[in-house]
Amino acid sequence: MGSNQFTIVICSLLLLPLVFRSTAAYNETAPTKPIEKKVDVVVEGMVYCQSCKYSGSWSLTGAKPIPSAKVSVICKNSNKQVTFYKAFETDAYGYFYAHLDGFKMSNNVLDHPLHGCHAKLVSSPLANCSLLSNINNGLYGAPLRFKNKVLRGTHYEAVIYAAGPLAFRPAQCTPEAHV
Repeated sequence: MGSNQFTIVICSLLLLPLVFRSTAAYNETAPTKPIEKKVDVVVEGMVYCQSCKYSGSWSLTGAKPIPSAKVSVICKNSNKQVTFYKAFETDAYGYFYAHLDGFKMSNNVLDHPLHGCHAKLVSSPLANCSLLSNINNGLYGAPLRFKNKVLRGTHYEAVIYAAGPLAFRPAQCTPEAHV
């Protein structure tokens, strides 16, 4: 190796720590992008089969949960245009947890889920309890309520809204004999 090459190698080795220090200093002062928190909107509720005894009322006394019932969540903007629609199925206990994946608000006040979203009955898997009832406005869209229920994680938040309990009613109810 010639003396010029040797001098270049020595100089490079001497300058190497300075390069690493300046890179480290740059990384320490470089602005870091804030980690965005993902916020999801969820609607939850229950679906029942109303007791024949209370058919025609809003009473759920004696009602039984319906597994695999279908409920839709519909959201409209302030111009009454549908911005979200999806059907969800209840679990084995008649409970539905509807994650509104893809729901967006263009106006934080007017398009808010409390103003623009409703839950509606779609179908019941029970042949003997499949007529729609209007309990909690299940026919036209049950309004949502916020009960201060939020699931929080480090970079995640799910704001949960409740739809009032919804119910199908039996098609054949034998009238009670009045004495």
